[in-house]
Amino acid sequence: MSSDPYENLSISTGAVAQPNTSLVNKTGSWRQFRPVIDADACIGCGQCDTYCPDQAAKQVDDQLYGIDLDYCKGCGICAEECPTDAIEMIREDS
Repeated sequence: MSSDPYENLSISTGAVAQPNTSLVNKTGSWRQFRPVIDADACIGCGQCDTYCPDQAAKQVDDQLYGIDLDYCKGCGICAEECPTDAIEMIREDS
């Protein structure tokens, strides 16, 4: 008998069964906070779009991004990554 209790331990890895399902299923009703973009502070850098796990951040024009609230879960990653603090997370019931 081995003294290592983890010797025969199998480790399963996570997998995405069906990628991009949030593009098919509207998930906005899950959120407790929603992002609000200050158009004057947004520099159009695209960080919100890059980091949004649900692809809810979309470019509106050359210098402005918007959030598709049908798909935004309110995680706040966009607000954390915004270099100009142009995104504020507010309570959904506000």
